[in-house]
Amino acid sequence: MISTKFITQMNQNKIAIELSKDEALVFFEFLGRISKKQFKRLFEDQADQRVLWNIEANLEKQLSEPFQSDYLKIITKAIQSVRDKN
Repeated sequence: MISTKFITQMNQNKIAIELSKDEALVFFEFLGRISKKQFKRLFEDQADQRVLWNIEANLEKQLSEPFQSDYLKIITKAIQSVRDKN
């Protein structure tokens, strides 16, 4: 399983969250949809939005797939992989 890690720093404390590559792609896509739309009512405070922007930027640094010509195919496969199996 390929995993992507990102670290958020806050007062010298570090928290690491490990995601599979597919989870990271799906989350990146989700964050992109949120930031493209004006969901001001979604956030109680601008800090909420800032945290999501920081995570999105961090994922963008680590993922090359969103910049590939076959990204639609890649994200479709990742979504299918992450979904619950019935």
